[in-house]
Amino acid sequence: MQCRGCQSKLDQPFLNLGLHPLSNAFVKKEQAQQGEMFYPLEVFACKNCWLVQLSEPASREEIFTEDYVYFSSFSNSWLKHAEAYAQNSFLKFNLNHSSHVVEIASNDGYLLQYFKNAGINVLGIEPCASVAEAAIKKGIPSLIEFFGEKSALKISQEKGHADLICANNGCCSNMASKHT
Repeated sequence: MQCRGCQSKLDQPFLNLGLHPLSNAFVKKEQAQQGEMFYPLEVFACKNCWLVQLSEPASREEIFTEDYVYFSSFSNSWLKHAEAYAQNSFLKFNLNHSSHVVEIASNDGYLLQYFKNAGINVLGIEPCASVAEAAIKKGIPSLIEFFGEKSALKISQEKGHADLICANNGCCSNMASKHT
């Protein structure tokens, strides 16, 4: 097995928790007889670049489906963290009304709402329609797609370069692969 970051050989996992189904992938009653897919939860750290990675990650299409159920705004402590994150960003990066903030894996707009409320232009990129639509209902412009080279070029051409790009969540399971 090779490191997805630097292509060095990975030969020793530092954590092996066996086989597990995808988190939040609930089996519907009508699909119960089909069973569900299990994946090895075996974690490696590259001795060369220190990238921590799973031995066999599920594809992003398997994880981020139309019935994806995680909404970041359900956690009050995460919302408080997001608000503090935005406040710190205003100061650290001198953001103002002419600034543009983009969030990759923006979920339901949990973070971008604080930038938008401060009068900053925002754009979310979220592959799951259900959570992206919740963001759009909050007034957060959102692209419903996976982030990759194509979407980056499109955003850059249509909106110009971002002053701040946030990427706090895990929609990048295969970002190092050719699936962008």
